[in-house]
Amino acid sequence: MAKKIYVGNLSYHTTDDTLRSTFAQFGDVVSANIIIDRYTGNSKGFGFVEMSSDQSASAAIAGLNSKELDGRQLRVNEANEKPARDNGRW
Repeated sequence: MAKKIYVGNLSYHTTDDTLRSTFAQFGDVVSANIIIDRYTGNSKGFGFVEMSSDQSASAAIAGLNSKELDGRQLRVNEANEKPARDNGRW
């Protein structure tokens, strides 16, 4: 089962491809996405990587947390599930 990883403190110049290749050294990367601000089109400085297995995700977290990528020290940990929205309804 795939496991989602949060990657924070990304350089604003880091791309999805750079993120994918960085995590690929720890296993099969299902997806790698940097979150983009919808109004400016710029990176928000964080993203998510989905690894194909729990083992590869754990190895990536251990191997990349506090490591430097594009001049920034990464924060890498298991992603939390997004809380459900109530859309302002009572």
